[in-house]
Amino acid sequence: MVIAVDGPAASGKGTIARALAAHFGLPHMDTGMLYRAVALNLLRRELDPDSEFAAVRACDGVAALLDDEELRSEAVGGIASRISAYPAVREALLERQRDFAEGTSGAVLDGRDIGTVIAPHATAKLFVTASPQVRAERRLAELQARGVTAHLPDVLLDIEARDERDSHRSAAPLRQAADAMLLDTSALDREASVAAAIRLVEERLAAV
Repeated sequence: MVIAVDGPAASGKGTIARALAAHFGLPHMDTGMLYRAVALNLLRRELDPDSEFAAVRACDGVAALLDDEELRSEAVGGIASRISAYPAVREALLERQRDFAEGTSGAVLDGRDIGTVIAPHATAKLFVTASPQVRAERRLAELQARGVTAHLPDVLLDIEARDERDSHRSAAPLRQAADAMLLDTSALDREASVAAAIRLVEERLAAV
């Protein structure tokens, strides 16, 4: 059984995917961390993130960075959003994601192109979203909890810029798969979002 969870930044898809993995006893992959690892590799090797060739070079050795605390930084996240638009980078990371999805026990993967590109034949697909304002408020709270000084208007601008890049890139743009179930978490807290996601997936499984 493969569960695909897609959606824009700060929609709650990561929290939901981890909860689904725990509920169904499946391994989980946050595919965004792969792109963040590439971004971190670029920074540490002082390579140019505006060069697709350099970004592809930085795809080597990302496995060793997946537990690095710096992956969650805003600087890394901003670069990850930019380099994820490079077709060659997406191709370089494609097989790693597909191999995980095709594991014998199944898997839960979250990202932006899981249901459309990585696992188009997933057993259940969710597209998790929320309004830009709500997502910006959530991201601001996360930053403040880590001791990072930030302001809501700036965070909102960043969220909207990432949405624009993700939705309009030529390679695997962010979009809801035709057979994905929509879950809007704008008015839901964590517990309600997880409960709604579990219910939707169980309903889809019952219909298979």
